[in-house]
Amino acid sequence: MRLENVSKEERELLLSFKCPSFDTSPWVAGPPLNQRRVAIVTTAGLHGRHDRPFQMDPDDFYRVIPGNVQANDLIMSHMAASFDRSGFQRDWNVVFPIDRLRELVADGIIGSLADFHYSYNSVRAQPDAPEPIREIAGLLKKDGVNAALLFPV
Repeated sequence: MRLENVSKEERELLLSFKCPSFDTSPWVAGPPLNQRRVAIVTTAGLHGRHDRPFQMDPDDFYRVIPGNVQANDLIMSHMAASFDRSGFQRDWNVVFPIDRLRELVADGIIGSLADFHYSYNSVRAQPDAPEPIREIAGLLKKDGVNAALLFPV
């Protein structure tokens, strides 16, 4: 949904939220960017065309997306009725920028891409249920990932 399409009250509420700012110091040390192995973690509710759509089941938290996925193989089953899918429908890189990352690998700017990336449905995200997040972190570590691009939508 676009800001100009919401009520004045909703617009004022949304504009009142503070955006965090970060200094330029990295949170953790690591290898140079051209030696990093990068994965995408998105909250867009993406999954493969032949995977089951996201459900409201409490155990239905995330999907694994192979690194060789193509745009026409990815589906969005985000559950929020008000969620605007038009950006994804025009360019999947809006919520899953794998084409841009592939270009960065080809240009030698980043070292490599992970074999697997992860998507979960932000409607299902629960800060009091960290087990699925730990599971994803373990899978990223197993894949040798040392940089994750987080895409909240």
